[in-house]
Amino acid sequence: MSGKIKIFADSTCDLPSAWIEKHHIGIIPLYVVFGEQSLRDGVDITPEQLYAKVDQVGHLPKTAAPSPSDFIAAFTPSIEQGEDILFLSISSELSSTYQNALIAAGELPEGRVTVFDSRNLSCGIGLLVMKAVRAAEQGASIPQIVELLSRTVNEVECEFVIDTLDYLHKGGRCSGMQNIIGSLLKIRPVIKVVNGGMIPAYKVRGKKEKALDQMIQNALAQVQDMDNDLIIVVHTMAEEEARFLQKELQEKTGAREVAISTAGCVICSHCGPHTVGLMYTKKPAV
Repeated sequence: MSGKIKIFADSTCDLPSAWIEKHHIGIIPLYVVFGEQSLRDGVDITPEQLYAKVDQVGHLPKTAAPSPSDFIAAFTPSIEQGEDILFLSISSELSSTYQNALIAAGELPEGRVTVFDSRNLSCGIGLLVMKAVRAAEQGASIPQIVELLSRTVNEVECEFVIDTLDYLHKGGRCSGMQNIIGSLLKIRPVIKVVNGGMIPAYKVRGKKEKALDQMIQNALAQVQDMDNDLIIVVHTMAEEEARFLQKELQEKTGAREVAISTAGCVICSHCGPHTVGLMYTKKPAV
């Protein structure tokens, strides 16, 4: 390996654009697909445009992984500049992105591309990306960074409060009757990432503030085990709620930074508008 390291992630990492630019993180977009139209997440379409399109056509887009050729096109310039690549992908349980990146790595010069399965999504990936970036900036090698990530990957806590069941219904993840009853009773499902997949963790009935408070209490119950370097609140068109979470967590956890980010189109197409997520890592077991 050359010694120079370039960190890549896919667009579902949902990191703030300022961080991406500051740390020169390479982003490879997934696709949202409306019929014959394939649009690159965050490049050809924004979340606001996606929601408008869904309202117009009445159904959700499909989502698709970058192809091996997409990865080769993205990685090749860095390799030609003498950089070795570490790519962090969305969970292999949720997408073929990881597998396609491995295929691409096999087509490129041996040993120049390392592919890591984040076993997560959204800013759960982003937390790992930032750990990789900081380690690389401090002079760690790719094997050392992979060792760090391997110790951390199972310590990522990732939880979302879904505001409406409409998108879960349109995406085939709940029935029409569940959608109607859930809407009438104001049931807000909470989704967690466990073992690389998304599971319904619990439901909160009533106002959204109740669900947000439950999310805060869940985090505070882990505060002794929390790596309080960075907590990320991610949202889809729910900035007010995100700022509420940020303020509460900053005051009650003593974290060095509680950041806010907005979710990209792939996450938006599954969760819908006004979703709020909370991500942090626990300290790795010694």
